[in-house]
Amino acid sequence: MSELFQLTGKNVIITGAAGSIGTQIAILFAKSGANLLLSDVSNKALEDLRQNVELHGPHLGRVDYKRCDVSNEDDVAALVQYLDQHGGVDVMLNNAGVFPHEDGDALEVTQKAWDLTYQVNVKGTWHGCKHAVLSMRKHGKSRGSVINTSSVVGLIGSATAQLAYTTSKGAIIAMTRELAIVHAREGIRFNTLCPGPLNTPLMQDYLGTNVERRARREVHLPQGRFGEPIEQASAALFLASDASSFVNAQELVVDGGLTKAYVTPEGPAHESIKNFATK
Repeated sequence: MSELFQLTGKNVIITGAAGSIGTQIAILFAKSGANLLLSDVSNKALEDLRQNVELHGPHLGRVDYKRCDVSNEDDVAALVQYLDQHGGVDVMLNNAGVFPHEDGDALEVTQKAWDLTYQVNVKGTWHGCKHAVLSMRKHGKSRGSVINTSSVVGLIGSATAQLAYTTSKGAIIAMTRELAIVHAREGIRFNTLCPGPLNTPLMQDYLGTNVERRARREVHLPQGRFGEPIEQASAALFLASDASSFVNAQELVVDGGLTKAYVTPEGPAHESIKNFATK
C-alpha cells in the first residue's frame, strides 16, 4: 500500500522550489524516490536549496537544478525539454509565485504590482501546464499529474486586501479545473493545492511583534496555529503519487479547517509536526 505514495522512477519538475513550501516538497519528494528537476528564478536560492536537499540525502533518484523565470515561456519550455533526455515529465508542480508589497485593495494596488503578479502567478502557471502537456504527449505518458499551487484566498474573501494576489490565485483554480476536464481522457490529472496561512519566515517577519495583527489571524484557525510547509508537502506528495489516481479537477485545501469554521475552539494551540531541518 505504501508504494502508492512513492514517486520512484517519476520525473518531477518543481518551480519556485527554493521557497519555504518548495524546499519541503523537494526534500520529501527526493526521499520518496523521485527524479527531481528543481527550479527557481534565483541562482543563489537554488544553491541554498541544493545544500538543504543534500542535507537529507543520499537519494535514490536524480536531483538536478536549473534557473527558470516562469513568466518567460522560453525559460519554461527549456526547463521541461531538459527532461527529454530522461523520458519526459511525469509530474509538474507549478509552485512559483509572487506577492508584491504594492498589492492592496482596488484603490491601492499599483499597475506594476498587478502586472507582475499576473505575469508570474497566472501566466507562469499556464506556461507550466502547457509545456507539461506537450512533454507528456511527446513521450506517450499514460499517467501524468499537474499540481498548481493556489491559496485559500482564491476561495474566500479577506478584509486584509491583496487584490492582485487574490484574483491571481482564483484564476489558477479556474485554469486548473478547466484543464483537468480537457485532458482527462489523456490520463493527465490537474489539481490545485490551496494552502492556508503558513508559518514561514515571510509571515513571521510580517507579523513581527504586532500582537493585534497576529491575533486577528490566529482567531480564525481552529487548531490555533498557522500551518507548516511540510504539511503542504505531504498533500503535494499525495497529488503527485498514484494514490490520487482518481483525484482530478479538485482544490485540495490544507488550512487546518479555516475555510470550514465559524466559531473556533478556545484553549491552547494544537502542536504542529516538524519541518525537515534546513541550513
